[in-house]
Amino acid sequence: MRLTNYSDYALRSLIYLATKPEPHLLANISDIANSYHISRSHLTKIIHQLGQLGYIDSVRGKNGGIRLACAPKDINLGVLIKQIEPDFNLVECFSTDLLINPKPDSSFNGNDDNAVAKDLSLTLIDEEASAGVKSGCIISPVCQLKQVFFEALTAFINVLERYTLADIISNEAELAELLFYRNGLTNFVK
Repeated sequence: MRLTNYSDYALRSLIYLATKPEPHLLANISDIANSYHISRSHLTKIIHQLGQLGYIDSVRGKNGGIRLACAPKDINLGVLIKQIEPDFNLVECFSTDLLINPKPDSSFNGNDDNAVAKDLSLTLIDEEASAGVKSGCIISPVCQLKQVFFEALTAFINVLERYTLADIISNEAELAELLFYRNGLTNFVK
């Protein structure tokens, strides 16, 4: 299984914001892009979506910037990946639909407008059977491999759901050394 660069850059952006020396101060997209040597324009789209999902706060204007909207312990990696990854189709005949509605027993962080679901359900949708679409594979209607892939994908997501952003920044000092101090990026907006 492979995540897109989009998900990778989203995770890196959150790591950057969670480990910056003064978390209450604003950072900017250019500094994140420069730290990781990635495209600023691509990162702008990612930051915009992370803001829409309630993971970061954006402040517009001359002294604007971004910062985490919630504590790192409240950002579940599995939930985040399910929200930003475009699809989990492992092979041509495999199709998933990620239900963005939280399970009935899940809770939310933040206010109702920018709530981030802690748990999202993952279901397998057999589009060929439901839509009468023929895939390139002749055995697709009876193939049991789709179920194996679905189990593997579910296990992958379940592992991610066991971790939060706080878990992956437990080595905060080492991350900060590589992201900020070696690159001289310690000027944040107040």
